Amino acid sequence: MTPTHKAGFVNIVGNPNVGKSTLMNALVGERISIITSKAQTTRHRIMGIVNTDDMQIVFSDTPGVLKPVSKLHESMLAFSQSALVDADILLYLTDTVESPEKNEQFLEKVKAMSSQPDDSSAPQPRVIVVLNKMDLVDQPTLVRLVEEWHQRLPDAEIIPISALHGLGTDLLMTKIKELLPECPPYFEKDALTDKPARFFVTEIIREKILLLYDKEIPYSCEVSVESFKEGDDIIHISAIIYCERDSQKGILIGHKGSMLRRLGTLARKDIEAFFGKKVMLTTFIKVEKDWRNNLRDLNRFGYNPE
Repeated sequence: MTPTHKAGFVNIVGNPNVGKSTLMNALVGERISIITSKAQTTRHRIMGIVNTDDMQIVFSDTPGVLKPVSKLHESMLAFSQSALVDADILLYLTDTVESPEKNEQFLEKVKAMSSQPDDSSAPQPRVIVVLNKMDLVDQPTLVRLVEEWHQRLPDAEIIPISALHGLGTDLLMTKIKELLPECPPYFEKDALTDKPARFFVTEIIREKILLLYDKEIPYSCEVSVESFKEGDDIIHISAIIYCERDSQKGILIGHKGSMLRRLGTLARKDIEAFFGKKVMLTTFIKVEKDWRNNLRDLNRFGYNPE
């Protein structure tokens, strides 16, 4: 009997700051998505691929679902909504502290997907509600929350976890493997992600901006890698950090360049760890006014989910 192969798309959706990127990295076993305590960290849809001899799981981390106030936000929401369309398994990630009413409109779309109509010609994705941060509540509260989610999404499975501490993630992975359809692999078996190397450089630099700067600065910035030259022992990288105002440029640079040097040092260390090579990183700051509402700029930065 010919051994069967399973493969499928497992898409992670949910509100901002519930731990989607932490869960993605835990399930993939690699640091694919950037993680900070700030909301709206993830801007793109990022795939992480898990391969075994008889299985390929293509995970997708998506931006948190939010009400758009800019063209950038509209693109981020489109990434999240696209994950509802092509999923074999949908992980709706919530946590033990957020209100379910936070984004009822999106939750209704998930509820519609979790229903399995008998007369449907196209198979609906299987929906799992992943209740994160179980370590923050006692057992009676956790039981109550699980029952409440069963009432909201009666056709979905509810699995409590703590992505940060690895609690329940083995059970979640077992359930995902069980639900995967029989299918040949979608990507080469040695693939880890669908993103190019330059993308992870921009994400690492953007993560350091989120960590080092306050208020509006991180959300006004975007990163572009202008040059990526890889040798046998060293990678030479030139990157531009775009901001929206001259005042933001001054804050990013800091007194006599101190903040930009600190940013570059932190980013370089993580880039070296990611690629396993020495890195020579050069960063520049450029003002691009109102880039978050400029379709040409958004397309150049890769915010085109079509």
